[in-house]
Amino acid sequence: MQETKEIRDKVVLVGLNSPVLKREENASEETLDELSALVETAGGETVGLVLQNRPAPDPRTFIGEGKCAEVKLYCENTGATMVIFDNDLSPSQLRVLTEALGVQVLDRCGLILDIFAQRARTREGRLQVELAQYQYLLPRLTGMWTHLERQAGTSGSGPIGSKGPGETQLETDRRHIHRKIDKLREDLEDVRRVRNTQRRQRQKNEVPVVALVGYTNAGKSTLLNQLTGAGIPANNRLFDTLDTTSRLLAVSDTLDVVVSDTVGFIRKLPHQLVEAFKATLEELEYADLLLHVIDVSSPEWQAQAQVVERLILELGAGELPRIDVFNKSDRLPAGEIMPHGEDICSISAKTGEGVGTLLEKIAQRLEKGVQRVVLHLPYAQGGLLDMLYREAKVEAVEYGETIDVTAVCGPRILGRVREFMES
Repeated sequence: MQETKEIRDKVVLVGLNSPVLKREENASEETLDELSALVETAGGETVGLVLQNRPAPDPRTFIGEGKCAEVKLYCENTGATMVIFDNDLSPSQLRVLTEALGVQVLDRCGLILDIFAQRARTREGRLQVELAQYQYLLPRLTGMWTHLERQAGTSGSGPIGSKGPGETQLETDRRHIHRKIDKLREDLEDVRRVRNTQRRQRQKNEVPVVALVGYTNAGKSTLLNQLTGAGIPANNRLFDTLDTTSRLLAVSDTLDVVVSDTVGFIRKLPHQLVEAFKATLEELEYADLLLHVIDVSSPEWQAQAQVVERLILELGAGELPRIDVFNKSDRLPAGEIMPHGEDICSISAKTGEGVGTLLEKIAQRLEKGVQRVVLHLPYAQGGLLDMLYREAKVEAVEYGETIDVTAVCGPRILGRVREFMES
């Protein structure tokens, strides 16, 4: 993928709305506004919007020859250097449109991949983005290069010195990309193995995992900072967090949890990214509790929440306990009624309002009868201490007339040591 240029690209955004497309594939004023925010995130400047209503996409140019000529004129008048479509384009449509418009043409998927390439910081994030880019590039190779003439074969009809492997440059490039994809998948499997080791250690220590999920720019990183003092940069732009960040949080005297911030979801998320980011997002499947952070100040919050719901189900985390966290309540007009319910909490991650209530709800969901107790174990029962180290959280041990242990125990362990508890 191309790196973002220092000179800001001037971009015309184009979207098609058609009854033959699925609802989530269509463009609208709202999705074009979001696309404009993505362009700004990528370092570009939107200079025009074109929304086309059409009975069906044109197989060749997607928007039709007449609209294509109109967009070309628009680009010339505004000095646009790029056109970005809100819909997914086929490789042949991308090629035809690039030739017809005389400027670079991207679709929404290509733009999101470009942003991810700019933002990934960790080795894992970079591997995931690179894999997604190659998967996106593979079907689009045809026509991307000027050196696709067939190399001379072995028939002897070519000039002297021109005998080649009888293979097009396109086929060579495809084989190269397939090798790169295989290597990236191997590297990501190594990352997964490290994650599994870390996860097993957390499970051994019985530290519950709370995963923050939500639409991009919903305020997940701000909430993580508010809860844990993590100091993660939290900016008002899309896809500010691409790499999972985990921090330890003391919810109460008897409950510590690991809070994980995940990449934000977005409508029309490229399926290559859903696949490539499984190594990060699989944390959701192993979480004990999801916090679905919703930007309640957005007029689109219900549609955004539905996008997140669908992706949670796709990732196999639909059955997990969840609290819906309605964030940015400080931005709502006075007197506006907030959603409410047992598994709903209204907060402002920026000001801290409602965060105490959220912690109480997390504790109610995860403590499950956990208690901090002082035990006086006879030396003859020393084996119980080993069991406590394995299956509880031992905070202090003193040796006197008895073995005095301060530990945080769940209900099952409490049942086994109840007779030695300090009254």
